[in-house]
Amino acid sequence: MVFQALKNCLWLSCVLRTPKACFWSTASGALIIQSVSNDVYQNLAVEDWIHDHMDLEKQQVLFLWRNSPAVVIGRHQNPWQECNLRLLRQKNIKLARRRSGGGTVYHDLGNINLTFFTTRKKYERMENLKLIVKALKALRPQLDVHVTDRYDILLDRQYKISGTAAKLGRTSAYHHCTLLCNADKFVLSSVLKSPYKGLQSNATPSVPALVKNLFEEDPSLTSEMLLDAVAKEYAMQHEIDHHITLINPADETLLPGISNKTKELQTWEWVYGKTPKFSVSTCLNMAYKDSVVDVKVNMDVKHGRIEVCNIDLPEQWLPPALYSELVKSLTGSKFCPKETTTLVTTLLRVYPQEDELHSRWSLLCENMIRLM
Repeated sequence: MVFQALKNCLWLSCVLRTPKACFWSTASGALIIQSVSNDVYQNLAVEDWIHDHMDLEKQQVLFLWRNSPAVVIGRHQNPWQECNLRLLRQKNIKLARRRSGGGTVYHDLGNINLTFFTTRKKYERMENLKLIVKALKALRPQLDVHVTDRYDILLDRQYKISGTAAKLGRTSAYHHCTLLCNADKFVLSSVLKSPYKGLQSNATPSVPALVKNLFEEDPSLTSEMLLDAVAKEYAMQHEIDHHITLINPADETLLPGISNKTKELQTWEWVYGKTPKFSVSTCLNMAYKDSVVDVKVNMDVKHGRIEVCNIDLPEQWLPPALYSELVKSLTGSKFCPKETTTLVTTLLRVYPQEDELHSRWSLLCENMIRLM
């Protein structure tokens, strides 16, 4: 770990740095930049900033970045449908929603991210992917890599090593893609498996695929070599110096307004609240003493908040007024275990005091929290 960190520092120290004053004013027509941050929200904010502020008529940009463990969902996706949120919380893996479409991806430091910025007229994702394949072939001619009609890069004709997404603005556009180098495939497959049952949604679903790390094919490769190879190919095609500029995504003097963009991407309203409307229709099989109690739950969730909630319990198991109070409290609240826990804690203090009733009431509340 220490050796890798030292190696990264030595590599970064060798990269030519451009003074801030002339950072955005390079007259070359193209620019290669790399983030020094591994924070997913900061790096996604840089994408937004470049898209919103740079004159891409004058200067195209290749942005290179890597993230600490994070799951990134597409603009129109449902996180409950796409990943195991409970496992993300347990492993302290961040969840982010990007502004582009496409499917869900897992990022860690074994994954490289590349973003190609152009005007909308010059946007061409196939050419960008061919550039990456050409760079890989230049580095390791024996690699069997090619681009598919779905804009994925496959290794050995079957393993996906790169997925694609894009944002097309009125005049500006960007295409970003991943490159699997040495990602933790066990964590990847675990967190991208949703445990949620009975969820119905019109959100964009991800398409599962077999994946493989490039390092499995050739252990002599490093992330730095791959980044450098892509940067070299990009420089050659745009007839500029092979020159990577390092940027700090927290630097307000370089990127005015960037901190506000970063904060917005971290908010519950953006990550969860932007989820397209969905419904949950499920049966909770609650083990109680020597029996199993079936509880039917139906909910409609809009903007991440419970719009309609119905709980159908067996007769006489709980007084109707009691679970009606739970339904009333949940309606309008966030579809979120943290908020539901707070609501339930308050309700448990008030009702009921009798032991048997309290046990049943607590069990129902606990199961409603697990549902989220």
